[in-house]
Amino acid sequence: MNAATLNKMYTMRLMGMYREFKISLESGKTENLTADEFIAHLVEAEWDDRQNRSIDQKIRHARFRYKANLEDIYYHSDRNIDKNQLMRFADCSFIDKAESILITGSTGIGKSYIASALGHQACARGYRVVYHNVPKLFSRLKMSKADGSYIKEVARIERQQLLILDDFGLQPLDGPSRTALMELVEDRHGKSALIITSQVPVSKWYDIIGEQTIADAILDRIVHNAHRLELKGESLRKKRAAAVETIK
Repeated sequence: MNAATLNKMYTMRLMGMYREFKISLESGKTENLTADEFIAHLVEAEWDDRQNRSIDQKIRHARFRYKANLEDIYYHSDRNIDKNQLMRFADCSFIDKAESILITGSTGIGKSYIASALGHQACARGYRVVYHNVPKLFSRLKMSKADGSYIKEVARIERQQLLILDDFGLQPLDGPSRTALMELVEDRHGKSALIITSQVPVSKWYDIIGEQTIADAILDRIVHNAHRLELKGESLRKKRAAAVETIK
């Protein structure tokens, strides 16, 4: 009977129940539980399994640059990171409020890692997230215009509750990139959250975007009410490289 039950669970893809029932049979755990307690135990196992699979799927679809965690961030005072502020972001209320977070600082300082950590946290809480490197995204959108898939690409991004734009401002925007950024920002304004990382201070983003009218429209939507993280200190990559050399 137990073998048949396990087979049916597997066939119905009740993998959480299947694994827990199998383990319980092998360990004799069923003897210590009443029928209703055991049923509740199996249901809880299935619930946890589905939740974990859903989170894993969201993380895969987001395509983060790093596998990152807020608890692993280096919160030294010389980095100008307010741990309390980041922990407030961890409840993801900024997503519910459709707010922006702007993370700036020199190369190697950890901007992308923090953005990815916030993205992972959002996935763990059930939000739809997508990560994009800005130069690669704009190149991809240009190609999508050529093959007719542009509207589909933009619509896919629009469906995400949190959009992470990494490495903004590495080079000035040309006309098509400027238009694409305007469309992305306009689609999200007041509806969905946005995280942008950049080596360039926010005060110089006008120059990066170019064409003052469009720059005004874009920045008006993402800057004025945004949360800001202005990271300081030495490059963490250089510190790690120096530490490796010291060990050698």
